[in-house]
Amino acid sequence: MKHASPAVLDAIAPLLAEVRGVPGLVERSRGVFYRKGRAFLHFHEDPKGIFADVRDSDGRDFERIEVSGDAGRQRLLAAARARAG
Repeated sequence: MKHASPAVLDAIAPLLAEVRGVPGLVERSRGVFYRKGRAFLHFHEDPKGIFADVRDSDGRDFERIEVSGDAGRQRLLAAARARAG
């Protein structure tokens, strides 16, 4: 699964805008977010859809969430807000 292309990031621009509003996150490059100097969230694309990898609640690994639809986007935002704080 490859990292999201600029075209895919354009397609999820409203989601990126919401992620940018999560306190504690720093966007080092477009669509790649860090928390306290450590990778926290980034996006991938493949034929099955658009996915986000967000650091899991114990901070050891990433959880993959499909963000092609509204339900997944809301799930990602909730996880990011809960885990970034």
